[in-house]
Amino acid sequence: MGRVERVVDRYEADAEDYRERHADRSVVAGLVERFLVALDGGSDPEDEHDGREPDRVLDAGCGPGWESATFAEAGCDVVGIDLTAAFLDAARQEVPEAALARMDMRQLGFGENAFDGVWACASFLHVPCEDAGPTLGEFRRVLRPGGTLLLSVKREGDERYFTLYDRDELAELVVESGFAVERACTTDDANGAWVQLLASARGRRPHSN
Repeated sequence: MGRVERVVDRYEADAEDYRERHADRSVVAGLVERFLVALDGGSDPEDEHDGREPDRVLDAGCGPGWESATFAEAGCDVVGIDLTAAFLDAARQEVPEAALARMDMRQLGFGENAFDGVWACASFLHVPCEDAGPTLGEFRRVLRPGGTLLLSVKREGDERYFTLYDRDELAELVVESGFAVERACTTDDANGAWVQLLASARGRRPHSN
C-alpha cells in the first residue's frame, strides 16, 4: 500500500473524530477571506458581481465540505474533490449544491482553464514530494490565466504522512510550476505550524518535459 493510500485509510477510520476536532473553522476564516478577495481581483467578495458569471472554484481535498459550503454561500460555483469517501458523504450533507467527486488531485479529470480558483488547504501536504511539481502543474493546467491558487501546508509533522515545506521552498516550487506568488507567510495556530501561500496563474503554462 502506498503512502497516499495509507493516509486515506487513516482518514476513513478517523473521519467522525476529525470532523469533531476541526469543526471550528475560525482558524481559516482569514485565509478564506483573502482567497475570495483575490478571486474578485481585490474587491469585496460581498459586493455585487455586475451580472458576470460566478467564480468557479476547485476545493482540492475538500474534506467534509466546510470551505466548499463557505465558497458556495459567497456565490461561487464549487467543485469539491477528495479521496476519502466518508468525507465526501459528509460534504454532500454540508453543501448539496456543490459538485463532488472522488478524485486524486495528482490527476485531475478537468479540462484546461476550467477554474477561476483552486483551494488546497491542509491537503497538498499529503502529496509525496516526487509528485508535488506535477500536481502543481495540474493545478496550473485547470486554472485560467490569472486564476488564484491557495496552498496551506504544515511545517511540522505528526503521525500521518506529510510532505513538509518551509516558506521559501514552497514558493520556489510554485513559481517553477507557472505561478506568481502574491503572498507567502508562516503561521502558528491550535493545529500547528503552517506555511500559507497565495499565488496567481501566469499567462502561459510551462512546457512539460
